[in-house]
Amino acid sequence: MNNEFKNQEADARGDGYLPGLAIDAVIFGFHDNQLKVLLLAYKNTGLFALPGGFIRDYEDVNEAARRVLLDRTGLTNIFLDQFYVFGDRSRHDAAPLKAIMAARGVMPPENHWLLKRFVSVGYYALVDFTKAIPTPDSISDSCDWYALDDLPVLMQDHQLIIQKALETLRINLDQKLIGFNLLTEDFTMGELQNLYETILNKKLIRAAFQRKMLSLGILERIAKKFTGGAHKAPYVYRFILEK
Repeated sequence: MNNEFKNQEADARGDGYLPGLAIDAVIFGFHDNQLKVLLLAYKNTGLFALPGGFIRDYEDVNEAARRVLLDRTGLTNIFLDQFYVFGDRSRHDAAPLKAIMAARGVMPPENHWLLKRFVSVGYYALVDFTKAIPTPDSISDSCDWYALDDLPVLMQDHQLIIQKALETLRINLDQKLIGFNLLTEDFTMGELQNLYETILNKKLIRAAFQRKMLSLGILERIAKKFTGGAHKAPYVYRFILEK
């Protein structure tokens, strides 16, 4: 849903939008060894959901996804990746949409376009949650970060979407890491390992992790970071941006 929901629910035909196609965005937030996900809480319903929206007739799908991320976080130039299409018939459930509309005093006809079956294109992003400005849409009470191990019950198949997005993030972490831009320009191997351990939710062997990262060819060693005795100073690295 987005800020145009009032117009969308008033027009039972959905003019101006691609029929039967939606976007769900799994926006992961990382900071200080914490991994969270952004969720909306809908007014007077007890329903929680991922940020999402619909595709306007004149928009590219990726353009619509970037609009959703901007509306909910205030962030631009963020790495956003399409990861899966959710189209099982079993995901269709008009009840949550009816409850959301009823909470706004709208009683839609059964053939209202928002109550029909939708196929959803899933996108995921990984941002520094201290830089985002979570912004609810016009039908939400709140837009907040939630720890992955303490999520509320989510509407429809949004729990599955988060699970699939997290699996994809973990599989693609080596290839996508530069795009996420979560570390300072110069960082230590320990800081990079903390990021990996937080996302993978497991401890890694330091020597093996360092060998793996250096073998990827995406890091250049800059200097030592002098924080105490010289013999204990860790090396500082930087991403090779061309990679």
